[in-house]
Amino acid sequence: MTSPTQALHASLRPAPGAPRRPVALVAGATGSLGSEVLHRLAGARRHARVQVLVQEAMRTGLKDVEPLRVPGGSPEAWPLALATGIDEALVLFEPARAAGERERALWTPAPEQLLPLARWLRAAGVRTLALVLPHDPGRLPDALRRGLANLDEQGVAMLGFERVLIVRAARTAGGGAGAMSPPQRLAAWMLSIFRYMIPEGDRPLQPARLAEVVAQALAVAPAGVHVLAPELLWQAATARGEGGMAQVLRDAWQSTAESPVRADAA
Repeated sequence: MTSPTQALHASLRPAPGAPRRPVALVAGATGSLGSEVLHRLAGARRHARVQVLVQEAMRTGLKDVEPLRVPGGSPEAWPLALATGIDEALVLFEPARAAGERERALWTPAPEQLLPLARWLRAAGVRTLALVLPHDPGRLPDALRRGLANLDEQGVAMLGFERVLIVRAARTAGGGAGAMSPPQRLAAWMLSIFRYMIPEGDRPLQPARLAEVVAQALAVAPAGVHVLAPELLWQAATARGEGGMAQVLRDAWQSTAESPVRADAA
């Protein structure tokens, strides 16, 4: 006679012939955006499991989310066995929030670590890489902002991933506040008063909505390199109806495939 435990385990097994669900890895699950992305991936149930890079021992508290502890030093020196079996990787650069043990335990890449991290992931067999830039660049520290401005996105795209998604959630103004003269900072502050007059498509999305678009993009993106510019993100995030978000993304990538001009490029 089948026990209740055996019946429960049997119900959780994939049906014969069912497609294998991918395994995802999140590097930099810090800040409001990183937290939302991790919760969205875990809740969507598209992945068999979601792993998150940590630098200290921790428990996630989320179903099907596992911590993956990495050693210090350059990612290129990490054992490849750590990333074996991972299909999709997401890299975020959102700075950690000041409070909370969980934020301190997570491993967040610095901009100069992107290329070594991408090489490690590719050598381990990862097929999809998504780079999610901070959703509100104006609030970043100057050092991080300058580093992100110099990201070697082209170098990453040439590593041989089947899919590369580069998510640019908001336009960045040239130079940080630290690089401005006092009159320039005063002018910037006065202009910020009229922020409500900025077109919606130029404003950062809310982290929860951006995380939803990122998860949907991972699910429907075809092979190739795709830049999700702010305009495309807003179109997808505000799409209505069943499948509206996915259809907006598919239409953009279809037009890109049919035209020599990148429809989704920034």
